[in-house]
Amino acid sequence: MNLWGPGAFENEVGAAFAQEVAQDGAFALAEAFDVALDPDADFLAAEEGWRTLAAAEVLAAVLTGDTSRLTDAGLRAWVAGADAAELEGLRNVAHAAVSRVIAADSELPDLWADAGDEAAWRAGVQRLQEALA
Repeated sequence: MNLWGPGAFENEVGAAFAQEVAQDGAFALAEAFDVALDPDADFLAAEEGWRTLAAAEVLAAVLTGDTSRLTDAGLRAWVAGADAAELEGLRNVAHAAVSRVIAADSELPDLWADAGDEAAWRAGVQRLQEALA
């Protein structure tokens, strides 16, 4: 997986997910959260973790109006037209999904620990959790 930073869209998966949301909208967000919270999954792979963080970042942008972390113009356009009241119902599930991404049964914390930039990554995830709280 190609990484170029700790942000949700600073990797191949997050960048591709931006395009998916621009095309499929709220469905893509809900699907990413559902996969992360699948009770039958014993382990959350890095790819699914990245999709979850990207989805949460998009939702936070819709709910707060802060699009500064969105790197894709098509995604920013989708967020500008999204109905925050309609997506508010995803807030709690997004928060729970992000919590799963940083849990012991997720691959991303280990990858960031190995990469040596875990503190920056965790700070971004904590900021995201606060935006969704």
